[in-house]
Amino acid sequence: MLVRELHDRMESAAGRLDFENAERYRDQLHSIERIADRQKVLTRGRDDQDIIAYARSGNDVYVEVAYVRQSKMVGHDGHALDGAADATEAELLRGFMLQYYSSATHVPRSVILPGEVEEPELITGWLSEKRGRPVTIEVPRRGRKRALVTQLAETATQELEQLKIQADYDRSRTEPMLAALAEVLDLESLPRRIECYDISNIQGDSAVGSMVVFEDGRPRNDHYRHFRIRYVPGPNDFAMLQEVLSRRLERLESAQRREEADIVGDRSFTSRPDLILIDGGKGQLSAALEVMETAGYADIPTFALAKEREEIFAPGRAEPIVQERNSPGMFLVQRIRDEAHRFAITHHRKVRARKALTSPLDSVEGIGPARKRALLRHFGSVQAIRDAPVGEIVKLGIPERLAARLKETL
Repeated sequence: MLVRELHDRMESAAGRLDFENAERYRDQLHSIERIADRQKVLTRGRDDQDIIAYARSGNDVYVEVAYVRQSKMVGHDGHALDGAADATEAELLRGFMLQYYSSATHVPRSVILPGEVEEPELITGWLSEKRGRPVTIEVPRRGRKRALVTQLAETATQELEQLKIQADYDRSRTEPMLAALAEVLDLESLPRRIECYDISNIQGDSAVGSMVVFEDGRPRNDHYRHFRIRYVPGPNDFAMLQEVLSRRLERLESAQRREEADIVGDRSFTSRPDLILIDGGKGQLSAALEVMETAGYADIPTFALAKEREEIFAPGRAEPIVQERNSPGMFLVQRIRDEAHRFAITHHRKVRARKALTSPLDSVEGIGPARKRALLRHFGSVQAIRDAPVGEIVKLGIPERLAARLKETL
């Protein structure tokens, strides 16, 4: 969040006499100003750095990234993480860096972290490959850089607190939304548990499905699930959706059998949804209804929400249900659908990032993990290894014949 945006929020809150939030925005502004002041002293020359810090509260994790370009703080932004509640610091940092830098338009010369990252040599080599030049990872233990990381973590803590305030406010509004949604969709009872499904792929590559769950109008993050597409070759969203729904309903049936046998099952699959939403239009709804009928769950209300015009497609209706965008029922289904889309896209990026970590070095027989780490540590990137003479590679203790084969393969 940039300084101008925070200042505008503070002024807006003060104008509404919302002094509690105005004070919070003011504190965040002061934190950023302190970071900028320290950065002026910290940096020398033409530094090009990203600084990463985070905050935890219960199951919530929030990461801040600050950008230093040519020795000046040019901005920072924040990211709420899903599925990181039980992660160690090293796992959290690795997962975030893979996700973040997979789509980043710029990779800096150095990344400053609050702690050690899992598989540092692999991450450094991957970043260097993306940048085209060596990248270093720093973990300052004391001094000005450590103070800067600490200050950025305080900003992350304040942002996380603000998100929680917003979540509390949302909870007070959800019950009327559920009632409005039940009326719009002509449901017999309030949809206490809503599951929404989305498919994410690029021309069928690394396709994943997502299931997000809202209970009583609020996200149930621990019930979110991903589905790696296994059986559908190529880009076919309808077939992918059918695969995901079939596997979910199979898990529901088997989970219920396990409960009948007093075997503890996965509650995310044991719980029966009151409403299923599909991200899509008529075609996606027809594909979903076919699966629901075949699996014996046609009694679960199932609808699709088209993003283009925000229309709800219902079974047995030729025309979509059209509501005002800001109506309570529509607001809730939009929020759930957007969350499913975000969750699918985030995981899809992680899958692509893991594929990106598969180095050309892995295909060279005789280059194991130790030699791979030594090569990346010495040369900084695969491109630098390609450009290096065989004799330079041999100096690392790699046999000349293997070094020559390595050059041929790369």
